[in-house]
Amino acid sequence: MNDLSTPPSPDSVPVTQRKPDWIRVKAPVSREYGATRDLMRGLGLNTVCEEAACPNIGECWTKKHATVMILGDVCTRACAFCNVKTGMPRKVDLNEPAHVAEAAAKLGLEHIVITSVDRDDLPDGGASQFVKVINELRRTTPNTTIEILTPDFRNKMRPAIEAIVAAGPDVYNHNLETVPRNYPTIRPGARYYSSLRLLEEVKAHNPLIFTKSGIMLGLGEQRLEVHQVMDDMRSAQIDFLTMGQYLRPTPKHAEVKEFVTPAAFNAYGAIARAKGFLQVAASPLTRSSYHAGKDFAEMRAAREAKLAKAAAKA
Repeated sequence: MNDLSTPPSPDSVPVTQRKPDWIRVKAPVSREYGATRDLMRGLGLNTVCEEAACPNIGECWTKKHATVMILGDVCTRACAFCNVKTGMPRKVDLNEPAHVAEAAAKLGLEHIVITSVDRDDLPDGGASQFVKVINELRRTTPNTTIEILTPDFRNKMRPAIEAIVAAGPDVYNHNLETVPRNYPTIRPGARYYSSLRLLEEVKAHNPLIFTKSGIMLGLGEQRLEVHQVMDDMRSAQIDFLTMGQYLRPTPKHAEVKEFVTPAAFNAYGAIARAKGFLQVAASPLTRSSYHAGKDFAEMRAAREAKLAKAAAKA
């Protein structure tokens, strides 16, 4: 990464430049991939894997891991990095919670990730649908651990957080996405410190819920800015940091300013661990829900070890 004295040139990564070898993936062709796709289609469920054009879809769906995107496939925001459609969403599907639980049961999921589009059109921002999905999963697949990745619930944050935290997800994720300087162009509908406050509120309501957040690299951020984001996250008691390479979905989206090397990701990961995160995932292909089940198990074990060590000293 570039330091503060050497900002990257806006034209350093042309639109037509080929992706480096370390972020190329094979096209999904496995039988298991097809079975996961057909199940989601049959239940009328959307996935962020497809809508956001995730590069890991082949690997994850082959392992029957899919991140369900509730509240439709149309977002009320228009972030410069995101491939999800923007517009006026349809009515909320009342059968969606039951369908999500059915998918979890049929896939045999030990850990499920639920995300959503932004629904600024709804009085509660869609929080009640998250609650219904969590409750239905607890009823239908009680041994499945639940990770949610929510929007910021703009102007509705506190009641939304209170309702969702009361439902008891195991992991609450909300992504900061990028450094504060980039917000006006990359995430114009959101506010950096509001997102931090959301995750602080989760911890204030229930310190036992793991909190998680992620950022993309390659959007012109500078090294010390990334370090500051890490510090801000730790101040908000965020447990888990994910860092991945931004990939431009279409020519209409924000440009890739830099392809960050695996070595640079490893260096960032080492710094993040030194700052006290319980879990860190940092690589070019890292995404919010990539290897989420394995990472959750490791994070839970890390907290148990930390508590045991503290008890031994007492």
